[in-house]
Amino acid sequence: MDVTGLTSGVLAVAAGEGFTCAVVTGGGVKCWGYNGYGQLGDNTATTRLTAVDVSGLASGVLALAAGESHTCALTTSGGVKCWGRNNGGQLGDGTTTQRLTPTDVTGLTSGVAAIVAGGVHTCALLNTGGVKCWGWGGSGQIGNGTNSNSVTSPVDVTGLTSGVSTIAAGSNHTCAVLVGGGAKCWWHNFYGQLGDGTFTSRNTPGDVSGLTSGVATLAGGRESTCALLSNGGVKCWGSTLYGQLGIGLIGYYLTPVEYITLTYLPMILK
Repeated sequence: MDVTGLTSGVLAVAAGEGFTCAVVTGGGVKCWGYNGYGQLGDNTATTRLTAVDVSGLASGVLALAAGESHTCALTTSGGVKCWGRNNGGQLGDGTTTQRLTPTDVTGLTSGVAAIVAGGVHTCALLNTGGVKCWGWGGSGQIGNGTNSNSVTSPVDVTGLTSGVSTIAAGSNHTCAVLVGGGAKCWWHNFYGQLGDGTFTSRNTPGDVSGLTSGVATLAGGRESTCALLSNGGVKCWGSTLYGQLGIGLIGYYLTPVEYITLTYLPMILK
């Protein structure tokens, strides 16, 4: 079914929990769906059944990232603006105040190459190859070696101040691809989604087992992570209780496995 008013002219989309946003031709942003925390950015908390304009973002947006109840935009000037729920500091404006319209992320008005959003945290890849994160940090998701409940403005991720080519966020974890093709992940690891062979959560980035090179990009879900390899293959790790790793088996896989592999694989059942 077509989204009303968006049958053409859309450049990018991002989906959160119960809402969706789109960048349209000219760099404007429109959102629709659940709006209980202001995540649609139209200066209300009214749920919208059709797309509405995000206040103040009629132009100049390159990309979007949507979390559980917040949204962020990367502007053409390399700045980041966020709006919506802010209970964990995920808007990055130095407060935990909910915002119904876009607000600047502290210290990131320029120099950002990409953004990602998890459940209640947000991260930015800088033009310098460094990574900064902010938001709920109770389990170490910010990646700076602490477990602070709320990190309300961006901080450097330990060991990733340069040399990163792309980043990805799951609901409760974050990963980065290094310039050399290696993969590192951090935060919640209850399902093995960090891929380091353990169920131990990390508050700093750790290597993904067997993926020290050859990774092109990553994608994170709630309980699992997948890597697109430079040779066109795919490897995944974490929970596959619902078949989300695509390997034809169920369980918890703590290190990357190929999605086409149907032979025996080391598996842990909790």
